[in-house]
This record gives sequence, structure tokens and C-alpha cells, in this order.
Amino acid sequence: MGSRRTVSIVARRTSVLAAAAPTATSSQRTYRYLRIGTAATVVAIFTAVASASTTVGVLPSVSAYYYSPARDVFVGALIAASLALFALSGRGPSRALLDAAALFAPLIALVPTTPPASGTALETGTSVATYVVIGAMAVAIAIVLTAARSTDRIGAGISIGAAAAVLTAVAATAWTEPEAFARWAHPIGTLVFFALIAAVAVLAATTRADPVAPWMRAGYIAIAALLVVTGIAYGVITATGYDAGLPPVLVCEVAALTLFLAFWVLQTVQWWNDPDPAIRA
Repeated sequence: MGSRRTVSIVARRTSVLAAAAPTATSSQRTYRYLRIGTAATVVAIFTAVASASTTVGVLPSVSAYYYSPARDVFVGALIAASLALFALSGRGPSRALLDAAALFAPLIALVPTTPPASGTALETGTSVATYVVIGAMAVAIAIVLTAARSTDRIGAGISIGAAAAVLTAVAATAWTEPEAFARWAHPIGTLVFFALIAAVAVLAATTRADPVAPWMRAGYIAIAALLVVTGIAYGVITATGYDAGLPPVLVCEVAALTLFLAFWVLQTVQWWNDPDPAIRA
């Protein structure tokens, strides 16, 4: 008799909790999974790098693992992150920044860093041509949607203009200065990408339309500040060729990726219960 009463009480409490807990909409689940997946791309890259290190050793940078068995995961994770960033970009200044970041992520993946001593440089003409063509298609679709009033015109206009400028610069430089493009496209793309994420973190901490808890604001500011410091160190090291002890570029890239992961963890927590995760005004 007592066991039946216990089961009955547990069943009632479970039903009450189920009724009280809000049921996530399809859109909410989609946005939640996109944010979690974006953070998970960093875990995928770190796992692939750690696994490849057991056979090729510690390379000068995370990017150098492009020339190792980690390449497929490295490229795939960055392409996946790019698509997620486009989907999550929203409206306003953060839209333009995340759309731009989404444009640079595939460039980082498809145009590798210069190979380490044990690697061989690869021809990237096909990858760059594909990048430009797909990018141009995305711009054309965005123009059609904007003309049909299916999206925010101001935000879309900024993103379209920025995309057109980047694609034109990539195509022109790759065609006219292939050696300079092969040397600098990857590090410049990496710097710009993480600078854009730092800017989005600042907006997340300071936008009045979407106020956040003090601890979360401090987290966003810390992420932005550390990304700026890491980016400066990465730029100086890349430009000067400084190398001492543990590969400094590797340290910078691991730090930047970790901060990128932390940013999307915060974003996931902040917007987990957002009742309307659609494009925001």
C-alpha cells in the first residue's frame, strides 16, 4: 500500500513539473542546437588536433594541422561554423559582424597556412574559385530576398556590401598576386575573424535592447579583451616570425578558439529560454 502511494505521489509531482516546464518550440530547439553546435566545432578541432599530434607531433600552429590527418575535421568544422554564424546573425550591428565572420571562416579553412617543414604546399585555386562562386550566389540570393522585403533592408545592405567587397578582394588578389595571397590570406582572415567575434562580444555586453546579468556582461567583456590581446600577439608573431619554446602561434590559436567556444556557451545560456529566437530588431 505504501509503495503504491509513493508511486502516485511521484507521478503527480512529475506531471506538475512537466506542466510547469515550458515546451520548446521548433525554432527554439533549432537555435539552441545551432549555438551548441557552433561551440562544438571547437571541441571537434581540438579533438582532431590532439589525435593527429600522436602521429605527427606538435606542429607550429593549429592551422598547420591542415597538413595532417586532422585536415578533414579542421575544414569541416570551420565550414559548419560558417553556416551556423549566418543562421544566428540576427539584426543590427551584430548581424553585419557575424555575417562577415561567417564569410571569413571558410577562407581560413580553404586557404591553409604555409606548410610546416614536414608538409607540402597544396594548390588552392579550386577551393578559392569555389569559395568565390558560392559567396557570389549567396550575395545574389540576399539581394533577391532584400528586394522582396523578406529581410531587414539596412542590415542586409551592409552585409551584402561587405560580402561583395571581400569576395572581390579575394578573387582579385588570388588572381593577380597568388604568392602574396597564399602567404597572407590565412593569417589575415584569422585575425579579422576573431576581431569580429570580439566586437560581437562587446555588443552582447553593452546592447541596451538585450540587457544581460552582470556576471554575463563581465564574461563577454573578458572574452572580447582577451581576444584583442590574443589577436595582437598573433599578428606580431606572424609578422615577425618569432618562435621560442612552445609554438607561440599554436598557443594564440588555442586561446582564441577557447574564447570562441566560451562566447557561444554564454550565448547559449543567455538565449536558452528566449520565447522568440527569430531575427531580432
